[in-house]
Amino acid sequence: MRNIDFDPFWRTSIGFDRLFSMMDDSLRYDPEDRFPPYDIVRTGDDNYRVTLAVAGFTSDQISVTQHQNVLTVVGRPSERSEKTEYLYHGIAGRAFERRFNLADYVEVESASFENGLLHIDLVRRVPEAMKPRRIEVGVNKAAGEGENVKTIDHVKAA
Repeated sequence: MRNIDFDPFWRTSIGFDRLFSMMDDSLRYDPEDRFPPYDIVRTGDDNYRVTLAVAGFTSDQISVTQHQNVLTVVGRPSERSEKTEYLYHGIAGRAFERRFNLADYVEVESASFENGLLHIDLVRRVPEAMKPRRIEVGVNKAAGEGENVKTIDHVKAA
């Protein structure tokens, strides 16, 4: 059962369009092809790592791009020679495109390729203006206490 109705949220929420669209799309999109397999790991409070198993690819055949809040990994294998005769072909070396939706302020920090695994390190960098800040609460003094306070007398005109 994957039929969730988001209409009540659409009608009563303002500014959450992107969130509800992502949830709605994720429920409608069920990829048949689960290639290449991947892991997503939290490596710190604001750090993540996506690891894709891309056996048979070289680093030149893989492209990693981030556009706005979408991380896209594309693999294009080189053309195989017509002369190659496989007795058994079990390594999936087919082209792929894998997309990951990223939260706000999450960006790619680095990408590395080793032993058939593509590691993409992500970090969440929230701007200082968006972080919570502590506001010191002072004690108000009555007017004229302890400070040079200028008083202006208001005289009513007759």
